Order: sequence, then C-alpha cells, then structure tokens
Amino acid sequence: MNKVTVVGAGNVGATVANVLAHKDIVKEIVLLDLQDDLARGKALDTWEQAPIDYYSTRLMGTGDYKDTAGSDVVVITAGVPRKPGMSRDDLITTNAKIVTSVTKSILEYSKNPIIIIVSNPLDVMTYAAYKTSGLDKSRVFGMAGILDTARYRAFLASEIDTSPKEIQAVLMGGHGDTMVPLPRYTTVAGIPVTELVSEERIEAIVNRTKKGGGELVQLMGTSAWYAPGAAAAQMVESILKDENRIFPCCVKLEGEYGQKDIFLGVPVKLGRSGIKQVIELKLNDDEMALLNESAAHVRKVKDSFDAMGL
Repeated sequence: MNKVTVVGAGNVGATVANVLAHKDIVKEIVLLDLQDDLARGKALDTWEQAPIDYYSTRLMGTGDYKDTAGSDVVVITAGVPRKPGMSRDDLITTNAKIVTSVTKSILEYSKNPIIIIVSNPLDVMTYAAYKTSGLDKSRVFGMAGILDTARYRAFLASEIDTSPKEIQAVLMGGHGDTMVPLPRYTTVAGIPVTELVSEERIEAIVNRTKKGGGELVQLMGTSAWYAPGAAAAQMVESILKDENRIFPCCVKLEGEYGQKDIFLGVPVKLGRSGIKQVIELKLNDDEMALLNESAAHVRKVKDSFDAMGL
C-alpha cells in the first residue's frame, strides 16, 4: 500500500497527514481540500519538516480529486466543526451532504479503497459513506473509540499519577454523550483499575470522558484536532502494516450485541483488508442497557439522515 488520501485540510485533516508522515510507512499522502491553496500549503509545510524529523513520505496538496487516483486508504475529515453550544448531532444536515459528495468523488478515481470517517456526527456519517459507496462493510468504518479511550486513559493517568502507556481500556457505543466506557475492562499494567481508583472517581472520569469533546470546544471555540488526528493516523498504520491491532471502531453491526443495520463503536481487529473481526464481549446487564441506550440515540440521528433522501 503506497498511497493515502486525507480529505479536508483543516486542523484534523492536516494533523492526520502530519502524524502519518512521521510514521514513515507510506510512500505518498495526498491532502485534498476545496481550498486548494490551504491544502498545498499544509502539505508543503509538512514536507519541509521531513529533513528535520527524518521521514521520507511525500506529501501533495490539491483541490482536484484526480490526484487521489489509486488511493489505498482514504480518511474523510471534511465537514464543519462544532462551536460552543452545539452537539455533534447539530452538524448532520451540512456534513451529511459533504460526506456523501466526497465519497462519490473519491470512488470516481479509486476502485476499492478503505474509507475511514472522522466527520461528525460520526456514527451516522459512517453509515452515510457506507450507503453511498457500495463498498463492503469491512472497508468503511469510523474513528471514534480510539479518541474516546485515549481521553479516558489520559484522565485516568492523571488521576493515578502514572504514564498513560500503562493504561488499556475498552469503550463502546456511539460517539457522543451516550458512549459507554467499560471500567470492568480497564487495566493499569494489567491491574484492574477498580483496585486503584475509587468507584466515585471512576464515575467522574467516565462522565468527563463522555463530554470530553465538548470540554475542548468550550476551551478553544472549535473541535479538537491533535488527538483526533493522531487517532485516525493510528488506524491507518494498523491497516498499512497489517498489524491486526484491536481497536474500538465504528462499524456496521449485523446481529452482534443484538444490534442490526446500525454503525456503532465496538472492539474490532483492524488489518490490511480493513475490519477483520468484530469482537463480542460478554457484557453484563448494566453494560448492555447502556449500549442499547446509546444505539437508540444513534438510530434517531440515522433516521434524520434517511429522511434527507441523499
């Protein structure tokens, strides 16, 4: 695999391209944006960084989809970001049109790419891209769980006063306030987090995680980009290197966890062919109830998208 396209040269897209270039695992990254000078400038800036940070990945900025031809992986970050007071769901009308249009344009020049969606509302935008593309469900999925678990792990690392490298966690459900962090599956150097942090503090950290994106919007006036961009780049790395890493990703469910015809965050095995396996955890009654609640919320937003008739 030699070519990755990132659609959207805003903060998130530019970060995906920059972080991925630093991994030095792909021959070419194309950064595409309707503001073609912006895309060219950010791609050039990252290429000029290469001699300093010692990578060989070539970068190209463009506003022409012809330059994306033959892409192995496409990361779609295009869309409007949140502003203070907005939920991710508020973005559906604008971003659904953008994601649908981008997907059609990409497939004019790349026959069978893997498509990773980052645009919000994430779960339904992934559904939109899947429906538009006609690609196999293993090749269209969304980035949310890696970002959400990263926030959760970062907050826990601060609480415990340890390195975030020591913390592993699983998180499921929709990307939003109904996401389902799972303390029962959270460990610190193999030790259950419940042995190191009180139930009260875990609950507070879980609640902060659920509102983690909103916290940053309030602080900065726009959506986050460093962690989301790095999370998407990590997914691309697992695909390009065929690592089969286990990540929480937004994927199409066909009966897993009792859910059908919905895109929802669950743990998967991610490799060169995309989603290689959906991993079904044995959730207890409380965890399953939270997952069902999250799925119900996603379905409401999905119904709004379907009503648009795109």
